[in-house]
Amino acid sequence: MTLPVVLACFWVLAATIVAFLPMRYQILPGLVLLVAAPVMIVWLAMATNVWIGLAAFAGFLSMFRNPLRYLIKKAMGKKTPTKEREPE
Repeated sequence: MTLPVVLACFWVLAATIVAFLPMRYQILPGLVLLVAAPVMIVWLAMATNVWIGLAAFAGFLSMFRNPLRYLIKKAMGKKTPTKEREPE
């Protein structure tokens, strides 16, 4: 296997481990994974072929759909909903 394929496999394992963490511990490692993913996906697509890169991109969008949705809304200036606590 080539180096980009091995690193992509490690990225998937790291993302899975981060997903098991409590939410307050997911923020920093999740941000690192979010920033590293586009670079790794482009590298993977260049080393293998475009279809594998597109499959990796689809998996990335699937895993990070909620954070990406939040960032897109924030970038467009739309108000992001905040969770309010219900009275007990």
